[in-house]
Amino acid sequence: MKKIILICTLALVVSGLNAQEKKKYRVACIGFYNVENLFDTYHDEGKNDYEFLPEGSNQWTEERYLKKLENIAEVISKLGVKTVSAGPAVIGLSEIENRRVLEDLVAMPSIRDKNYQIVHYEGPDLRGVDVALIYQPAIFKLVSSRSIRLTIPTEKGFFTRDQLLVSGIIDDEPIHIIVNHWPSRSSGEKRTSPLRCAAADLTRSIVDSITQADSNAKIIVMGDLNDDPVNESIVKHLRAKGKQEDLSKGDMFNPMYKMYKDGVGSLAYRDAWSLFDNIIVSQSLLGNDKTTFKFYQARVFNENFLVQKSGAFKGYPWRTYAGGAYQGGYADHFPVYMYIIKEVK
Repeated sequence: MKKIILICTLALVVSGLNAQEKKKYRVACIGFYNVENLFDTYHDEGKNDYEFLPEGSNQWTEERYLKKLENIAEVISKLGVKTVSAGPAVIGLSEIENRRVLEDLVAMPSIRDKNYQIVHYEGPDLRGVDVALIYQPAIFKLVSSRSIRLTIPTEKGFFTRDQLLVSGIIDDEPIHIIVNHWPSRSSGEKRTSPLRCAAADLTRSIVDSITQADSNAKIIVMGDLNDDPVNESIVKHLRAKGKQEDLSKGDMFNPMYKMYKDGVGSLAYRDAWSLFDNIIVSQSLLGNDKTTFKFYQARVFNENFLVQKSGAFKGYPWRTYAGGAYQGGYADHFPVYMYIIKEVK
């Protein structure tokens, strides 16, 4: 397969290099987006999707569904393109109902030419929402995938999103991606914290199983974790820290930590910002050896067109519904994304 990863010329401040020195790098963009209830207009047997039907409380019509698809595709078409014109090589998604909505999404005119392929498994969530991943096969070569279920013996009748492990190759280098949507805070942060800690333990066990097979494996954990980078689930259970100098063997690095401390968020609630959407990397993606892919930068994609311009939710992410009223926006979360780079000799 012909490689078409974009080769960019970036002025980077890298240890040992003059700040003005320009070098060429292969750059790949990897993102995550909680798309807020991407449902089709049909009932899925056994799922509580009734509010997202034409006759449901949200009056979810084909017109509104199409508008939602156009909006999400627009975001994907613009994500990271200021640096990588090819756009995201890989995007993890959450709150998608089924494979059908993914097929409709990747067929949208604004991203159809990227030929995004789909990785999705039906999960046990009662509302029917799952996590998924789409990828450009010209950049990311899929090797394997599997869906991993979180079960908590003490929580009878508990169902949450599966965790999705996708392994592939970018420019001859294996990359492992774990897509998450951890249990929500709907019953209160303190009461539900043990559920997210259990989800973090599962993610950590997946990371450990990968590194047992390959101690230098490049691993990316992404998702809506329903916790901020400073919370126990992320710091203690997943072992993801915000300062590279604080990392012990096996710890992961969370670049979203500093952003959170600086007041940057990916969603807002009662005029307070949270950064639940995280992209976390293994130590194998850190360091100054740019002969192999390394983490370069992570960002929240909070462009002006994604922001509510008026009303009670002015300044928040422009969502599809707010206060029970249809808004015609994008989602209640901003996407997050990162770049990995490798020097071209």
